[in-house]
Amino acid sequence: MSKVKIFSIVPYTVLPAKMGGEKGIALFNEYLGQEAELTAIGTEGNDTTLAKTYQFLRVFPNSRTRYGNLFLFFKVKKLLKESGAQHFIIEHPYYGWLAWMLRMATNAKWIVHSHNIEYQRSRSIGRKWWPALKWYEKWVYRQADTVFFISDDDRTYAVNSFGLKSEKTHTITYGIEIAAAPNSKQEFKKTIAHRHGFDEQDRILLFNGALYQNSNYEALDVILEKINPVLEKAGIPYKILICGKGLPDRYQELKGYANSNIVYPGFVDDISEYFKAADIFLNPIMTGGGVKTKAIEAIAYGCKVISTQLGAMGIEAEVCGDQLVKLEDGNWTLFATTTVNSLPETGTTPASFYEHYYWGHIAKKVVGIISTIPHG
Repeated sequence: MSKVKIFSIVPYTVLPAKMGGEKGIALFNEYLGQEAELTAIGTEGNDTTLAKTYQFLRVFPNSRTRYGNLFLFFKVKKLLKESGAQHFIIEHPYYGWLAWMLRMATNAKWIVHSHNIEYQRSRSIGRKWWPALKWYEKWVYRQADTVFFISDDDRTYAVNSFGLKSEKTHTITYGIEIAAAPNSKQEFKKTIAHRHGFDEQDRILLFNGALYQNSNYEALDVILEKINPVLEKAGIPYKILICGKGLPDRYQELKGYANSNIVYPGFVDDISEYFKAADIFLNPIMTGGGVKTKAIEAIAYGCKVISTQLGAMGIEAEVCGDQLVKLEDGNWTLFATTTVNSLPETGTTPASFYEHYYWGHIAKKVVGIISTIPHG
């Protein structure tokens, strides 16, 4: 039986993938390419040699004007027809206008792969034009044939607030690359401890994110000012590792906290090494929208995640066992004491988590849904 043909429109550079959202698209396509005949198009900045299971074509200029360049329609329409695909996906709603024109011109079925409710994120970080984005996002979702939402929370919200038909929406989560729990935590703890010069018996707490984003450096402030002082008094040997790029200069690379159990690796080439070594992932996020993909990755690698309610939004708690602890937003005393109480024993990630979040299972689900979208 021949594979279903799918055409994917990626609006920015994802190869190589560095941030969580970029990884979400790159891995989604990599695993989807194993199940379907996939052609993707994206910006000139992508390294197409990294697309191992599918064809990736560089079509869009890197300039931000690409989002409103109407002339791109003719080039994309030609490529869509040449691919033979009867279904095409747009990542995010940005290219909704282009997708609407493509469906009118080709009769191919249009799927939106949503990564969060975009206008909510823009509103939370203070963008004044979020009402216009809300109108556009609603229009895109209502026009599409099918919409994939990254969580049940987003899907329910969109159905109720945007007036979408429930039957044309599906939850397609962010995924993980490992199909079962790793069993080499002690080995990675030793490697990371030696790399950064601390005792391999210390418990490792990890925080990771794009540190130039206000939601992440605000969370860092909470760790430094509210959580760590409580941990210092607990008498349990530990280190908090802060990973990520773009830390504002005012933090002076956290040198002032070197004697307070804070280690600053900064940006690391392979964050999975740190997830594999860590006992606890700290997620005191208070602003920003969407599913926090780093929390999902942490649980996959055997970390217990201690999080605010907002930081755990969209994560399927019932498949996480005891590895996801959701606490009241802003209650930092409870957050700190829960962290201290979790240090002696952090547990293991259950098999149900991998059954739900493994990319291979997600890709099969996507192909199954696309194959049933009616034509005509």
